[in-house]
Order: sequence, then C-alpha cells, then structure tokens
Amino acid sequence: MQVGLVGLGKMGANMARRLCRADIHVVGLDTDPKAAEALSGEPGFEPAFSVGALLLALKAPRTVWCMLPAGEITQRTLDELLAKLAPGDRVVDGANGRYRETMERAARFEAAGIAFVDAGVSGGTWGLANGYPLMLGGSEEDVAALERVFRALAPHPGQWLRCGAAGAGHFVKMIHNGIEYGLMQAYAEGFALMKGHPDFDLDLAAIAGTWLQGGIVRSWLLELARDFLAQNASLEGVAPVVADSGEGRWTAQEAIDRGVPAPVITAALMQRFASQGGDDFAARVLAMMRNRFGGHAAGEDR
Repeated sequence: MQVGLVGLGKMGANMARRLCRADIHVVGLDTDPKAAEALSGEPGFEPAFSVGALLLALKAPRTVWCMLPAGEITQRTLDELLAKLAPGDRVVDGANGRYRETMERAARFEAAGIAFVDAGVSGGTWGLANGYPLMLGGSEEDVAALERVFRALAPHPGQWLRCGAAGAGHFVKMIHNGIEYGLMQAYAEGFALMKGHPDFDLDLAAIAGTWLQGGIVRSWLLELARDFLAQNASLEGVAPVVADSGEGRWTAQEAIDRGVPAPVITAALMQRFASQGGDDFAARVLAMMRNRFGGHAAGEDR
C-alpha cells in the first residue's frame, strides 16, 4: 500500500515513520526539502519535492494525506490536488480545520469523483511511540478503504473512529481541543493555589503522582505536569504566555452560534488571551479608576 503525505512537521514526520514501520510505502513532501531528506533513511520512505512529483510516484488509485496547518497552506494544497487528482483517488485532510469549511471542500472533491476524508489527529509529538487517536469524517466506504492506514497510525484498533459524514472528524477534534483548554486551565489553577501556600511546604510533583494513582482527576495531562514539576518545581525561566491555535476559538464560537452554554471552555480561552497581553490595557484602566476614586497608588507602567 502507498500513501502520499504532504506536511512533514512535528506530527507529519512521525506519522510517516509509523506508516513505514507498518510496511506502508510513504511518498513525503514538505515545503522545507530538508524535512523530506531527514526521512530518507526510513525504510519504505520516498521523498518528493513537488505535488506533481508526489502524484507521479503513487499508483492509482492514489491516496494523499495532507498534514498541514489549517488555513491558507491547506487551502492552496487542496486546490492543487483537486486540479491534479483523478476520479477514484482519495484525499485525507489532517489539519485542524473548521468543520463547515471541510464540508464545503468535501462536496467539491465528491463532485470531481475524488474521495475526501477529514481526520482529527491527536497524540502530538508522542504519536510515534504511542500512536495517534483518530477522529474521522467521510462516507463509510471511503473510511473503510483506508482502514489499514488508520490501524497503522492509531494506538489500538478502537482508537480510530468514523464519527460521521464529511466534517464530523474535524468537528469532534475541535470539541476535543476545546475540552483540552478547560482541563489544562483547571490543572493550572489548582497547582497555582497549592504553590507557595504559607502554611505548607507542598511537593507539587509528588501530589500529582499521588493523584495519578487512581485519583478521579488522573489523566495524561496530569502525568505530563508531574514530570515537568519534578524537573523544575518553580517553573523558573518559563514565560507565562500560552498561545491558542484556533480550535478553542472555534469551539467557543460554535457554543455562541448554537446557544449551548460552554463557560469553562470559553473562560479558558479568555485566560489564554490574557496571558498573551490581551488584558494589559484593561488592567491599566482598572488601576487608574481605583486611583481616581480611592486615591490608591496605580502601578507603574511596565
């Protein structure tokens, strides 16, 4: 079996390795030629340096998996594939895409006779060793045709799932990431409350380790927190800035559009904005109001 893989970044490169080790021939392409060259020693991997070259290296019916960031680069690549693929070929979009855009893309590919599957991919940089839980959208027939690929990537057979029609995979992954925002924020606030308590000298890594032993709040996120707290309990040198890659915004917007309460996810998103300096001006306004009505000293500008 062959798969063309476009995008050999932190996740895409390890996905290529995992596929090759499952005896699936991978033709890989990245905007940085060095990314493809770095995989050249992997048995079963073949580098390509253009979409055209990648397609020529694949036998019909061709399967191309795009593992690119959501946005312009994914749109541009999918447009090129739509123009160059033939009826009977298949495309998998592994970006964290907005699901309504995914539904529109799927319709265009379907009209051209090209199968389209959207894949929400979890697992991060640990996926090579642990596998990638997959949330898939597309027809039953199209998903079934790629079962061998999904089995090679997933941690266990039960950790890849056809969630529904086209767009469902990206929708479920969007919600997955929104929940992740809320979980991370809750852990962060809990550890912040414990850190530096005046009456206790708490070992946060040890507490996390205890919670992992059957505690209700045990999780992989908590395991990761235990490990980095054991290495650097004060988190000295870590900038207090948390980026948001889009999925949390989309989840919050979905909640607003549908009138479904999602206060935890939305508050976690707002806190990420605050960590990026988004509340700096508001804090200055608060300080000055307090100064003017009560005579309290306002903090000096940073």
